[in-house]
Amino acid sequence: MTASTSALHPWDVPAYTAAMAGRLVGLRPERVRRWLVGYEYNYTAAGETVRRIRKAPVIHRDGDETPFASFLDLIDLLFVRRFLDAGISLQKLRRALDEADTLVGGHHFAQRSFFTDGRNVYLQVKKQSPTTAESLLELLSGGQWVIAPVIKDLATEIKFHDATGFAERWYPLGPETRVIVDPRISFGAPTVLNRGIKTANVFDLYMAERERVNAVCDWLQLQPEEVEDAVQFEQKLAAAA
Repeated sequence: MTASTSALHPWDVPAYTAAMAGRLVGLRPERVRRWLVGYEYNYTAAGETVRRIRKAPVIHRDGDETPFASFLDLIDLLFVRRFLDAGISLQKLRRALDEADTLVGGHHFAQRSFFTDGRNVYLQVKKQSPTTAESLLELLSGGQWVIAPVIKDLATEIKFHDATGFAERWYPLGPETRVIVDPRISFGAPTVLNRGIKTANVFDLYMAERERVNAVCDWLQLQPEEVEDAVQFEQKLAAAA
């Protein structure tokens, strides 16, 4: 996945700066850059530098070293942050991604549905037939299988493409709300569902109109619930900054 690739799918385009990606998923820009491109540091002993150590990126990007994130990178960052919040270590996440790549040929959390119970990471495996039960494979466990309802699905906010399995749309406030992040709409900026209006523009008008929802509805031809969701989303981003 590189910026020089001649025919990029919208989810592959490096459209998000580290600052913007961090703002959307709740990470500092410095951490986003480290997770995307890796970093180096000096190992010292007795006050002297012994060697230079290179830490590889957390997000697998097929050799792409740009600090800009694609939509898939953005979703990977979201999953990693959520897994860390649940108590999974970065070291374990790296190993889990490597194992998933070996098992199903996919090294994106954005490519398959991943789950966690706070201790382990699980990979959803599609049904082989209509009569086959949905299964989850516990990564880093020697191939132990578990039942899907046992653990919480972290992918409920993500819409996956039916054919490819890649993430294609994110509902950052949940699937029942009206805010989406879609790489095919407004260059991947958060927008109001089916409207193509950036949530940032809705919020700016909301503040200019002294927080009057009806006035924003009149200006932008939106429903009150659409304005309210957009405002809630932007306020959530501001609170996390």
